[in-house]
Amino acid sequence: GLVIDGQTLNVIFQGGLEEKFLALTKHCRSVLCCRSTPLQKSMVVKLIRRQLKVMSLSIGDGANDVSMIQAADVGIGISGQEGMQAVMASDFAIARFKHLKKLLLVHGHWCYARLAKMVIYFFYKNVSYVNLLFWYQFFCGFSGSTMIDYWQMIFFNLFFTSMPPLLFGILDRDVSAETLLGLPELYKNGQ
Repeated sequence: GLVIDGQTLNVIFQGGLEEKFLALTKHCRSVLCCRSTPLQKSMVVKLIRRQLKVMSLSIGDGANDVSMIQAADVGIGISGQEGMQAVMASDFAIARFKHLKKLLLVHGHWCYARLAKMVIYFFYKNVSYVNLLFWYQFFCGFSGSTMIDYWQMIFFNLFFTSMPPLLFGILDRDVSAETLLGLPELYKNGQ
């Protein structure tokens, strides 16, 4: 692991040592930046996103973490003693740091799987609907007449096809939460 403080980060950013800093951090399993300013925190996140071309996740619990949370692809705010500024600026909010494992491994896996299946469902639904209208134009000689009443066309996506995606999105759980927490490597299978 690497522990680096704010003064050292100042030297790195002002001295043009970003590449050497990234080369060092690639060999570490974890990097901890302590006693750094909000600007330095956001600069580290931006450096990693820009140079390594990876998705970043930032976790913070106070107002000094807001710029870091906003600079990351995904921001997680921890509500606690330091106020609600980090929670208000984040994408996800948790009450305690111990809930991070469940948020990432369980809810992240379920959300990823649900979104992937929902994209397939919407493509299938729209292709079937457009095919119906396309083939009807051959039947009516491309006169431009509509096969379906305008109200039905408007409410097709709103009412007729809203229940299956909602139920599927709420109730679908391909693997139980206990299994996902016990086998964290299952998260990679979805990707």
